[in-house]
Amino acid sequence: MADAAETAHSAAHSSTESRVLIAADKFKGSLTAVQVAERVTAGLRRVLPDLEVEALPVADGGDGTVAAAVAGGFERREAEVTGPLGTPVTAAYALRGDTAVVEMAEASGLQLLPEGVFAPLTSTTYGSGELLLAALDAGARTIVFGVGGSATTDGGAGMLAALGAKFLDAAGEPVGAGGGPLADLATADLSGIDPRFAEVDLVLASDVDNPLTGPKGAPAVYGPQKGATPEDVETLDAALAHFAQVLEKAIGPKAAELAASPGAGAAGGIGYGALVALGARFRPGIEVMLDVLGFAPALSRATLVITGEGSLDEQTLHGKAPAGVAAAARAAGLEVVAVCGRLALPPEALGKAGIRRAYPLTSVEPDVAKCIAEAGPILERVAEQIARDFLS
Repeated sequence: MADAAETAHSAAHSSTESRVLIAADKFKGSLTAVQVAERVTAGLRRVLPDLEVEALPVADGGDGTVAAAVAGGFERREAEVTGPLGTPVTAAYALRGDTAVVEMAEASGLQLLPEGVFAPLTSTTYGSGELLLAALDAGARTIVFGVGGSATTDGGAGMLAALGAKFLDAAGEPVGAGGGPLADLATADLSGIDPRFAEVDLVLASDVDNPLTGPKGAPAVYGPQKGATPEDVETLDAALAHFAQVLEKAIGPKAAELAASPGAGAAGGIGYGALVALGARFRPGIEVMLDVLGFAPALSRATLVITGEGSLDEQTLHGKAPAGVAAAARAAGLEVVAVCGRLALPPEALGKAGIRRAYPLTSVEPDVAKCIAEAGPILERVAEQIARDFLS
């Protein structure tokens, strides 16, 4: 492997033969993955005007996944669905042939909430179910369901209700929207779920492997970022545990098994809903997206790979896009460098992840506020430095 790496390294130093693959995620709040690729390309070409560059914006299943699919050649489609607060929103999904990429954050994401408004107990995934239906109606037979960035903690109950499931209280009335009202659930009936899901390959793509409940479950770990107080977290955890118990009565022991399985806690438990009732299979989001976007052929054409995301930190090492890109590139014997807004990993951790060197925006502009406000132009300057260090 050392020989392959040395070969790739020497090739990467000859600008006439170099071909750079940019496979970076978004810089959250500053640049989309597409914009990151554009800015890095501009900076590299300022130093080497004839450099061959291929851009393949990536995502790990969270917000930005549809945008990455569209940049990779999928067609953008839109549908009007129910937002997390129950009001209509326009949500996008991506389609190519009979493969769709559906991002739950488009229908039920935190970014859809008004500034400072949270509804941890009542926000719903109903619109995510409607978005899945739109993909089915468009002819999708393989659906990559990217889950992350949710405003919701309802175990996917809203999504399943949109697809035909019935969740009733003791009086035989439908329980209210959101995770909190699941405490009142008396009976669950999944028999009305759209039968097309039996024939669809539904891939649950996520960068988290949390179970549904407990100290590492969806409410405890992700509830606070959705506005949940400690009391709300307790309420939601108990309600989701009750939800799983009622489903166990309805469909048997697999309901309990799946509640404890990796990915069940993804996106406020929507992972659980997809696993328990839609026959989904869980895969790390970045692996799925690299497959869907054609990363392997792009990698075979490259001599140097540039990846990155807004913050390179401990979380990056656990299934985030740059770690997935670096692992695949290292297996192919290619060198990887990373760009980021903020760097919180020591060189040895980067090395273990397969990243030769990381370039934060702060390496050329120490003022963090300026890095956020002027991320694009500063990233171009960072890319110029990469060209000088690795390609000139």
